[in-house]
Order: sequence, then structure tokens, then C-alpha cells
Amino acid sequence: MYAPMYDGTVPPTDDDLAATPGRLAARFAAVRHQTEALAAPLDPEDQVVQSMPDCSPTKWHLGHTTWFFERLVLLPWLPGWAPVDPIYDHLFNSYYVGLGSRHPRAARGLLTRPPLARVLDWRASVTQGVLDLMASAGPDALARVMPLVELGIHHEQQHQELLLMDVLHLFAQNPLQPAYLPGDSGTAPVAAITDTPRPVTWTDHPGGIHQIGHDPAAGFGFDNEGPRHQVLLQPYRLADRPVTNADWLEFMAEDGYARAEFWLSDGIARAEAEAWQAPLHWFRPEPDGPWWQMTLRGPMPIDPAAPVVHVSHYEADAFARFSGARLPTEAEWEVAAAGHKVEGNLLPRGVLHPQPADPRQSGGPVQLYGDVWEWTASAYGPYPGFRPAAGAIGEYNGKFMANQMVLRGGSCVTPGGHVRPGYRNFFYPHQRWAFAGLRLAADA
Repeated sequence: MYAPMYDGTVPPTDDDLAATPGRLAARFAAVRHQTEALAAPLDPEDQVVQSMPDCSPTKWHLGHTTWFFERLVLLPWLPGWAPVDPIYDHLFNSYYVGLGSRHPRAARGLLTRPPLARVLDWRASVTQGVLDLMASAGPDALARVMPLVELGIHHEQQHQELLLMDVLHLFAQNPLQPAYLPGDSGTAPVAAITDTPRPVTWTDHPGGIHQIGHDPAAGFGFDNEGPRHQVLLQPYRLADRPVTNADWLEFMAEDGYARAEFWLSDGIARAEAEAWQAPLHWFRPEPDGPWWQMTLRGPMPIDPAAPVVHVSHYEADAFARFSGARLPTEAEWEVAAAGHKVEGNLLPRGVLHPQPADPRQSGGPVQLYGDVWEWTASAYGPYPGFRPAAGAIGEYNGKFMANQMVLRGGSCVTPGGHVRPGYRNFFYPHQRWAFAGLRLAADA
């Protein structure tokens, strides 16, 4: 039986979590439950297979998020805790070199053992161990443990989104085209297809000196979101909605994938090598028929009004040039998003697919949060004054600050309470399996 995306027993936000250990423990338990609920629609066979090296099996996500709490919280802080199985330290370590050996990422699909039931039993014991620790630790220990638990909660939410990305990629390789979540699952339905997208309007921003980056007083933020600092922006304009499938079909009709004048050199080389002709997961049931796309609800016709999704940074940049525009910098995006409420088509809605913009909305940009992550023109690097934390925790973000690009805003599979104005997602420019789209910008 499929469990709901979020059962409502704990508020799906983390405001003021550090105020009490009890609230943090309740949030921890809810997030652990939600990961298992996301895996529940899958058969055991679905949870073992790895469709490409960038993806991981669902069982590995279940194990890795458990390993994180056992290795970084329980072993150092819960007296008497012993590893459930020492080999798990090797099997489920991802990239923490300082914590020992790691099973190769591209070979995670070979881990048919331990069986899924044993991983779930391990999860249950570690979850209970963390709850016991939170209930029994003294004030000094709690002061050290609570930030680790809070980090682990957000780490697990990142893997919830990755789990759904990886399941979609896996099912898209299956000729049966299975649905992760059937239409009669009881969650929010996908909106009816709309032929006419919301017209594009532009919001002008005057530029000037602005503050960006996470403010610690606002609650949790990953280390790569700070320090907060000043940036100088030139006047710019931002489109009020993301690029739609209708927009993208125009790009394709104008032979955009083959026109080198729009593409970065590495981008056109990748597009040619991998024969890109449309976004990832798009297909035509008939050679000259309309386009469809594979979704977590199974195959669906392309909705012209919905945001385009599953495009790489190279494709996003090429489309922007084709349109006579550009991608916004991450600073431009964050300044434009300031003052907008963090709400939208995120995972708690249960739609699991980008939806068209509401034509009745007005007053500046819409869909800043949810639907699709938005590629920016900014390379992922350190903010001025950034210093990674000491020890293994310092490997979390800092060592990836090379050759990747920043995305902002969250997607339809981003967990509730996880995204913020300063949240910096990052992927390599060729990667397409994330729920990534784009919004255009231009100089004033």
C-alpha cells in the first residue's frame, strides 16, 4: 500500500527547529518515514537496479542515509552503540574519503546483498538510536549532536529528491514504461493540458549593491550558501515565468540542436556525441507524431504550457542565445526572489511533474520555487570568506566547487521545508536527469 508523500503529523518546515530537541526529533522521525514512503511504491527488484553511473539504486539511498546517521551521529555520541554490520561502512559511504573505503559509485547496482529487508531493519534500528540519543543526551552533548542531526535531515531530503530522479531515469529505460505513481494513487492530479502558455512578461531590476547568501539568523543553511556578502549588479530584466515546452518546440522547429552559433563548444560536442534532439525523456510514439515524455506517472503527452524539464546547462544556454537573451546569474536570481514566499509545486503537493503557470497570477515572477530547478549562468564556487568545516563534514560541499553550474529554486520533487532563497544546487553542465529547466534574463 502506498504511503502518502507527507502524512501531516509533523509540520513540513524546519523553522526554529533548534529551539527544542523534541521538535528536531519529531522532524527527524517524519523525514525518515517520508523516505520509506517514497520507496514504498517500488517492488524490491526496482530498488536494486542502477540505470547509469550518475544514478543510485533506491536501496542504496535507503542505506546511505542510514549510514550517515550511524557513522556521524551514533558512533561518536551514543555510548555503547556498535555498527549493525561493519561492512556497511564500506558499502554505503558515498564520497567521504576521510571516513574510509568506498564501494565504487558506478557499481552500486551490483549490491544485490544485503537484501532490502535487512537494510530496512538497519534503518529502523538507527532511527530509534538517534531518537534515544536525542532523548537521553545531556545539554553539552545535545549542543554538539543537534546540528549534526539537522544536517542529516537536510542530507536525507536531498536523497529523497535524488531517489525520485533516479527512479524516473530507471523506468524511462524500461520498454514497459512503468509508472512510479499511477494516476489513481490518491495524490494531487496533474493539471489538464493547456494549449496556450502564459505570455512572457519581464520584470526590471535596477541593479546596485545587494546582500546575498544565507543569513544564519534565518535558520538552517548548508555551508556553501554562505557567508552572506555584497554583490554589485548591473540593471537587468528577468522573465516572469520559466521557459515552457511550447517555447522549446519552437527551438527544435528552428533546428536549434544543430545550429552551432547558439552553443558553447563543449555543449555542441556533447549534443552531437549523444545525438540530442529533444530534452531527456521526450519521445515520439509515431515517427512524425506529437512528442510525449516519460514522467513519474508514466508516459504523458507534452503539455505546451508546462515548464520544460530535463535539459542540461548546455541546452539551457543554447536556448537563451537562440531567444536573444541569457541565463540569469545566481545573484540576479536570488535578488529577484527576495520577498517572494517559498511556496509552489514542491514534493508535498504530490504532483511529481512541472505544472503550467497560473495565468491569473500577476505582480512579478511566478514559479520561482518548485516545478523546475532553474539553471543559472554562475559556476559553482566558494563565496568570499567560505571555509569548509573541519573533518569529514567539510567534504560535504566544498570539494565539489569546480566544473559545475548553480541551479536555484527547487522542483516538483524537492521536499517541503528544504529549499530557501539562498539554496545552491549544482550539477555538471551536461547532466540532464535532474528536474532542471530555465528562466531567461537580459540586460536592461
